[in-house]
Amino acid sequence: MSATATDRGTGRIGQAARKRDGALLLTGGARYIDDVRPPGTLYAAVVRSTVANARIRRVHAGEAEALPGTVLVLTGERARDLAAPTPYFIDPLVRGARRVDIRCLEPDRVVFVGQPVAAVVADTREGAQRAARLVRVDYDVLPHVLDAERALEPDAPRVYAEWPDNVVLSKSYGTGDPDGALESADVVVEGTFRSGRTTTAPIEPRGFLAHWDEHAQTLTMHGSCQNPHQLRWMLSATLGIPENRIRVVTEKVGGSFGLKMQGQPEETLVALLSMLAGAPVKWIEDRRESFLAGSRQQVHRFTVGARSDGRIVALVDRIVADAGAMTAQAGWAMPNMSATTLPSGYRVPDCRIDLSIVATNKPPLSAARGFGKDSAHLVMERAVDLVARRLGLDPAVVRERNFIRSDEFPYRTSTGLNIDSGDFHGLLDKATTSLGYRRWRERQREARASGEHIGLGLALELTPESSDSPGSFVSGFDTTTVRMSVTGSVTVLTGVTSPGGGNDTGIAQIVATELGVPLEWVRVVQGDTDRCPNGFGNFSGRSMVVGGGSAALAARDVRRTLALVGARMLGVPDAEVRDGAVVDPAGAGAVPVPEVALAVLTRSFDVASGVEPILESTRAYKPGNIDHRPDAHGRIQPYPTYSSCVHAAAVRVDAETGRVEIADYAMAHDCGTMINPALVEGQAWGAVVMGLGAALSEQLVFGEDGATLSDRFKSYLMPRAADVPEIRMEHQVTPSPYTMHGNKGAGEAGVGGAQAAIANAVEDALSPFGVVVDRVPLTPPAVLELIRRAAQEVAP
Repeated sequence: MSATATDRGTGRIGQAARKRDGALLLTGGARYIDDVRPPGTLYAAVVRSTVANARIRRVHAGEAEALPGTVLVLTGERARDLAAPTPYFIDPLVRGARRVDIRCLEPDRVVFVGQPVAAVVADTREGAQRAARLVRVDYDVLPHVLDAERALEPDAPRVYAEWPDNVVLSKSYGTGDPDGALESADVVVEGTFRSGRTTTAPIEPRGFLAHWDEHAQTLTMHGSCQNPHQLRWMLSATLGIPENRIRVVTEKVGGSFGLKMQGQPEETLVALLSMLAGAPVKWIEDRRESFLAGSRQQVHRFTVGARSDGRIVALVDRIVADAGAMTAQAGWAMPNMSATTLPSGYRVPDCRIDLSIVATNKPPLSAARGFGKDSAHLVMERAVDLVARRLGLDPAVVRERNFIRSDEFPYRTSTGLNIDSGDFHGLLDKATTSLGYRRWRERQREARASGEHIGLGLALELTPESSDSPGSFVSGFDTTTVRMSVTGSVTVLTGVTSPGGGNDTGIAQIVATELGVPLEWVRVVQGDTDRCPNGFGNFSGRSMVVGGGSAALAARDVRRTLALVGARMLGVPDAEVRDGAVVDPAGAGAVPVPEVALAVLTRSFDVASGVEPILESTRAYKPGNIDHRPDAHGRIQPYPTYSSCVHAAAVRVDAETGRVEIADYAMAHDCGTMINPALVEGQAWGAVVMGLGAALSEQLVFGEDGATLSDRFKSYLMPRAADVPEIRMEHQVTPSPYTMHGNKGAGEAGVGGAQAAIANAVEDALSPFGVVVDRVPLTPPAVLELIRRAAQEVAP
């Protein structure tokens, strides 16, 4: 039974309480960044480079400045004197990578089409856009490179002239003797896999409203962003304003998926424009600008060795990741997680993963859901299927023989990750049973006799969550304040933010459960740096793990005070707090929580004598299983928890048109203890659909000049409702031993497994043709090309 079918009850931990802001979101009553319109607001538009690599000779702003309604035009040359370079969210130097200065406007040289070079402020948004089109830039155009493998060649154009080559980071991961293990393997399989460049495409693009108050010398920034405290720090660093004079407020966010993590040039730019204009300035990204942000484009050349029974003994993978241009946002570091997540949830002790992150003249990578881990799952699951195909074994059998067993956790992988817990065999059983795997195999055999091409695909997805990256703002802890008023109402101020998924509901459930009060008494405040304790926002499925953990600690502090004072009021030695009252466990009586709260705060020299008269606590929570001390192989352990899932898909492929139809889909999911099963399912469904889009249709396409051609939803093809079948979801709970409630992150799992399951299913469907799937997306032309190529390989 689906967990969302359970009784909604009173909203305690484990119940599917309704999303707190659901009614507002459904009825259009929620307040987003573009709804914030203070008097006198001006509007900004960004002038972007039209060439992929060039020196800037001159910016002509006269026509734009003369246009009625234009307030100012800011060039990169002037901005360089007013704002420092943007600090990196993850500093490349700390990781042994190369870096460049990232500025809010480029003064000297552009390295991708779409790079900000000037900005216009006008009295209307349309006026700003008109004026921006009048700004002309003279360029000395230079050769550019758009392909990462070409960028590695010695004679390739340099993206950054000061670098000796185009390599951002080159590093190897893994332990053991994979070359020796390959030599002794019964079978050796080689493969190449290419993933297309995709984007996150949230329903709401990025946006900022900055208001510099000259009299008070304060800056208020409203933003659709994930990390308000980090944004405040960044604005202080770039503009020289003390942090305590900057306030960042996050309104409702219509999806983030990593796109809205701190570190993008427009953040500083909008604040600087407000300081120059002396008025509030708003910038809302349009959809074409949003499509500049890319993710996931990698090439893997892998070799895998196995025994004749299907046990994998070695993996070697060479990854070339196209980072595009450098960014201060976290996107450039995603391929690092592709390398360290391998070999996923399989017992493969002998591994070597060689990673090259390469700069090209494409727009930068943006952090994206999955954060590189999705690419690791995609490639590892293709490797497992290739082994099964070579040996003539069912892919389910090969997985069963290679999964890490439940009794082996915690398990240290070859690349250094310490997986906390799991039951991958149980997930496989749940997913295949839900799909009807054996029944579909029978239908497949019958269909082939009539010329119909049905395929089945499986994929394990192991997702490290709640990262802590040393020397960066990717932190594995967070902070929460729990405050009870004199009437018993509860306000929770937390450092984690919500991208729209409802983690505020889950945090309220934790606090209500820990305090022993009804859920409706609890209010959660997020995303305001003047009100909330210092925190790190949302990323890496961390909100319920560390936000929920710190909320629980703070709630327990308040509960202890209530229990102590309530016991005195009852005249008993000990008392409990439950169902909104302080009660005598022996049944002698009860006092409503509001009466106890009133006594704490008004009778501090009477019944509350000797008790600190504060019903408030601020606590930070640090989960276990994070260790930054390098082991003998130089490996660190940055993740406390590892959620997991198994995907099972059935597809029909039309060999004449190349069209892939998803006939059936099931997912078995394990995120440990579920604080709210409804929120878990919503997150998982969204991630699966994102993975299906990357598998079948979504791809950023660039012209030879470097311009983004897929810059609208007519050319960037996301799945529509009719493209997605009913996704059946089964739940398995293996609590983490390292988190407060045994919960694991549930924000990222789904993207990589969905891609892998579809790729494996399409290959299975077309196996009579000898097709080997070596890329996504599997658009109809791509599928037809695979069939054509397979036919050429077998032709005499």
